[in-house]
Amino acid sequence: MTELPETTNPLDARDEHEDERVRSGPLWRHARWAALVTAAGVALGWLGALFRIGPEEYGLPPAAPGALWPYLLAWAVIGLGLGAILRFVAAKVPVYSPAEVLLGTVVIGTRLSLGWRPEPLEVAGLAAAALLLVTVWCAVALRGAAAARRPQGSSGVA
Repeated sequence: MTELPETTNPLDARDEHEDERVRSGPLWRHARWAALVTAAGVALGWLGALFRIGPEEYGLPPAAPGALWPYLLAWAVIGLGLGAILRFVAAKVPVYSPAEVLLGTVVIGTRLSLGWRPEPLEVAGLAAAALLLVTVWCAVALRGAAAARRPQGSSGVA
């Protein structure tokens, strides 16, 4: 009798955490990644806020008056900074889904800023919240890598 393989899907045979790998490479590759993911996040945040910033015939009345460019530029700079932190850690230890984390924080920050038009101090608060999220995400990755390197016999408690 012929035995069937355990799985018929070749994707199931791969490692579950394929996205969780060390991302080594030249500096220009890290910079390109951060720039592309940040640009995508700002663009998606702008598209998400479009119904709040367009003419009243196409959606709700604008939430707040003012220019959009300062907020788009601010979140581009914030996203580049967050991307640099994520890529720096991802070049040393495996980080799970750094693109999704960066994309999500930049989209949410851009969307909130364009729809609400906060003062600079409030934008700094949103940036600090995004930095906290990225820092915790990287700390978890660093902790997991440290635990994986620890020998099996040691408990880590002195």
